[in-house]
Amino acid sequence: MRILMWDVHGGYTDSLVAGAHDYLFLPPEPSGRGGLARYGDSPPSNAYEVSREELRNEPPDVVLLQRLEELELCAEQLGLRPGDDVPAIFLEHNTPKADVPNTQHPLADRPRLSLVHVTHFNDLFWDCGRTPTRVIEHGVADPGLRYAGRLRRLAFVVNEPVRRWRVTGTDLLSRFADCEVDAFGIDADKLPEALGQTHRRVWFAGNLRPNALHDALAERRVYLHLNRWTSLGLSLIQAMMLGMPVVVLDTTEASRAVPVEAGARSGDIDELRTAARTLLADPEEAQHRGLVGRRAALDRYGLPRFVHDWDLAFKEAAETRP
Repeated sequence: MRILMWDVHGGYTDSLVAGAHDYLFLPPEPSGRGGLARYGDSPPSNAYEVSREELRNEPPDVVLLQRLEELELCAEQLGLRPGDDVPAIFLEHNTPKADVPNTQHPLADRPRLSLVHVTHFNDLFWDCGRTPTRVIEHGVADPGLRYAGRLRRLAFVVNEPVRRWRVTGTDLLSRFADCEVDAFGIDADKLPEALGQTHRRVWFAGNLRPNALHDALAERRVYLHLNRWTSLGLSLIQAMMLGMPVVVLDTTEASRAVPVEAGARSGDIDELRTAARTLLADPEEAQHRGLVGRRAALDRYGLPRFVHDWDLAFKEAAETRP
């Protein structure tokens, strides 16, 4: 099938284009963003940039939407109304942000669309009314067992950790003030100043490309995940696949994704702090728990299951062609 989509979340796009379909992208915007620009000279073999004219002449089989503005983009640029003129799926990456648990999804009561959630927790908490929904859990390419854990440090991976402060649990880093923490991600360089005297041993370790990030994470002994209210992060799953032990705040989808034997999982920060100190001090135990986490992540979040689930979703959507 020919699937029109936008490169909204890089890691998720990478997993999607592992499927057997043709994935179509409109050319980059004048700013240079969009299209296949992120891939440089090496886009996936089944990903193509196509013009508006081409899509008008030969509409896609399914449109995969990830932002509300993409409904208007389709109508304005392609003359296609998603769900009415062309089969459409809306992929919801996020948890609801207001009036929880009564938040109505912006696309609720749209029976001609289908809506995919990335976690069962999100499906439970969004009120989608008559819009049909399904859950397709994350799929992550196996980066391989790389864990070495030579550095007695915690790894913390969050994009924009200062702006997203309580959402990503950045404020909770102060409770780990007796641990060395290496922070990775976009704007993570702002963390040391933002934390100030509450934690003087947080260091910016870089905003790295995936392969370099995996190598860097594998050198740290423990992965720290403190997100209060976000969908399940790909970086947590990747850390588990690397063989890292994980210390995880038990919120949203964490209890489904992370066995406690993979490190520690709790809503009690004191328990997490104790577990972090224990794992930092015991390399053998850290390695053992990391292997447990790797097996669990591969079983639940491997790419073959993910691709299969999306194949079914695309097939069912295409069969509803107006």
